[in-house]
Amino acid sequence: MPEKRTLDAFFAPTSKKPRECDTEPTSTSKHSAYPFDIADLPASLAEELLPPNAPTVPGQPIDDKTELDLVYFDPFVPKPQARQLFEFLRAELPFYRVRYKIKRGGIETDIRTPRWTTVFGLDETSRFKDGCVVDAKSQALVADGRYDRYPPRPIPQCLDTLRRSTEAATSCRFNFCLVNYYASGADSISYHSDDERFLGPDPAIASFSLGAQRDFLMKHKTAPESLKLALASGAMVLMRGTTQSRWLHSIPKRTGKNSEDGGRINITFRRAMTKDGTENYYNYNVGRGPVHRWDKIRREMRQCNK
Repeated sequence: MPEKRTLDAFFAPTSKKPRECDTEPTSTSKHSAYPFDIADLPASLAEELLPPNAPTVPGQPIDDKTELDLVYFDPFVPKPQARQLFEFLRAELPFYRVRYKIKRGGIETDIRTPRWTTVFGLDETSRFKDGCVVDAKSQALVADGRYDRYPPRPIPQCLDTLRRSTEAATSCRFNFCLVNYYASGADSISYHSDDERFLGPDPAIASFSLGAQRDFLMKHKTAPESLKLALASGAMVLMRGTTQSRWLHSIPKRTGKNSEDGGRINITFRRAMTKDGTENYYNYNVGRGPVHRWDKIRREMRQCNK
């Protein structure tokens, strides 16, 4: 016979067992090139990012325009998990506001990247082995100095889980993960194409959106054709074929009532073929400046000590 509850017990607050995804992660990804240990995803969230839970819906091809080859997953990550993943990555990853100089017409200009960035990965010529960088073929330590300025960092578990899911859904291979954080509508990226030589011909790039909805604009380099996608949280666009060589894409600024939009994270997976790719990605997404981390109290990126 079950024990009878007293009147006091009836009105006393009951203890609620926390969901696994609400508890703090118990493990971290560690590497000497990380500015700090990076928390692993809670097991329940990681499970939702892998097949058969993700992608949520099959990808839809968008190939009705000249030399455009996209596959659009809307969404790839289920909506509740997309929000959890956004909050988790914003809080746990190191971010940078990179400054660099460009020279055009003999005039040197100082550029401050209009968004927060970070990057992980290593090009196809090398591998991580026991925390060290070794040649992909000989397995000997790489000692030619190409990685000395920016020591490469392996993709941490919290991003590698999504990489593995993306590879399973697209049959593509990726070795780099770039992350952009758009703090508000004032953060942006201008029209460009990811057609660098170190990516090889016709590269495939998987681009995820988490957090606030932002417009993704595309335009053909020579033909009078364009495309606009309103990317919601959890969506993914796979750009492949001649898309990079023949099209440009951008995330424009948002103004007015939509300028303070709660923040957006963009994750792109790519495959760099040569050491030039590793140097380029770390130079423009990590640089030599200070590392920042999301402050949950102030609700902003704050510089932290390495």
